[in-house]
Amino acid sequence: MPHTVLLAEDDRAIRNALERALTLEGYQVLAVADGVEALAQAHRKRPDVLVLDVMMPGIDGLQVCRVLRAEGDRTPVLMLTALVETADRIAGLDAGADDYVVKPFDVEEVFARLRALLRRTSPVAAGGAPAAEAPRQLPERSIEAAGIRMDPQARRAWRGARELELTRTEFELLELLVRNTGIVLDHSTIYDRIWGYDFGPGSKNLAVYVGYLRRKLDEPDGPQLIHTVRGVGYVLRED
Repeated sequence: MPHTVLLAEDDRAIRNALERALTLEGYQVLAVADGVEALAQAHRKRPDVLVLDVMMPGIDGLQVCRVLRAEGDRTPVLMLTALVETADRIAGLDAGADDYVVKPFDVEEVFARLRALLRRTSPVAAGGAPAAEAPRQLPERSIEAAGIRMDPQARRAWRGARELELTRTEFELLELLVRNTGIVLDHSTIYDRIWGYDFGPGSKNLAVYVGYLRRKLDEPDGPQLIHTVRGVGYVLRED
């Protein structure tokens, strides 16, 4: 069965164009014009992924995301936003969004980000093709490095005794860094491992997530753990 996308966008032209493109790509699309309809549809029939415009009259995309997360709904959310400031992107991540695309966007970028989100949450590939059966694995023990402990099975993480409240993408980014402690990971490697797609040198997506993760990790009296290697990427180490 094709994946179901709940699309909420108040601009009719954008909504209709994106609905047609997603349908041609093989998705089943539920298109609505505002946040109230989006919540009603999400409660009526849980979609595989939500695409929410940030700026909508009444209940906006951020509020929709906050409501769903407060209800315990972990359906992946991709935000569409015309806001380009880092603080605006952080607001979306703080509301519980998993990723975002800045308007005006290339529809192929939307497709790529949706595929990446769905790969992390579904055993079925985007477009409806069954994924290969994963080999059976024994539960993994906790991993530790630089004062961070992570339980990949329970998807929980701690710095010292303090448990970290992380989104899905933040957890996966931190896990990648912890597993490669002391190794500088370049931007393209991180994009490929976390998003499944390299969005190129002009994308600020990774920098936003690293900044937000630092805010949750860093402590006033403790050393910074995630270091920027200018022009290359990031490394986790305790100086």
